[in-house]
Amino acid sequence: MYTAQGKIDQRALIEQYMPMVRRHALSLQVRLPASVELDDLVQAGMLGLLDAMGRYDNSHGASFSTYANQRIRGAMIDELRSRDWMPRSVRRNARALDQAVRRLEQQLGRAPDEREIAQEMGVSREEYHQLLADANNGFLLAYDESDSENGVAAVSEGGPPSPLEALLDADNRSNVMAAIDALPEREKLLLGLYYQEELNLKEIGAVLGVSESRVCQLHSQAVSRLRSRLNP
Repeated sequence: MYTAQGKIDQRALIEQYMPMVRRHALSLQVRLPASVELDDLVQAGMLGLLDAMGRYDNSHGASFSTYANQRIRGAMIDELRSRDWMPRSVRRNARALDQAVRRLEQQLGRAPDEREIAQEMGVSREEYHQLLADANNGFLLAYDESDSENGVAAVSEGGPPSPLEALLDADNRSNVMAAIDALPEREKLLLGLYYQEELNLKEIGAVLGVSESRVCQLHSQAVSRLRSRLNP
């Protein structure tokens, strides 16, 4: 939208894209601790939108909608990262999870199940599920790809790459695909629904017949399996 002088009409764009900002904020909030306020995410997203208005250059080939979408989400993720909200204990447990999965896969020659992983870590099934839920928050942010120069997702002709595509560079893409193929079928389906079909947690839960919290746990477990295979 432009004014009679050929400039972007900021007020009209803010009204148009405010629902997008709120959708991104809600999508992130459901994966984060209760201490993260929705209004804080919305505010960060609005700053990203304003930044998009100032930086957008249509000569790059991407539409303003695509560019704004990435700037909005990138601003929210940058805000979360700047807080370093993920406790050290959660990071430590996430590393222990990766190591446990790696040891078991080497010992068993297959993907271990939840009972085996929990036993290897010396925790109960309930404690293991809580560990997955906590670790999942960090995984989801860690794989939101960002441009090294300005912290926003890179724009390509076909839109931004998926978070899974951003795990490794193109030279190692075959290793990523092989690691995904080795996942248990339900976890492989979950990743496809989340990153390729872009379903939200509730929709994925309906497909798999589980709760949203269970989707988070399975996502975390799948990512840990990938990390253990890709970072031996």
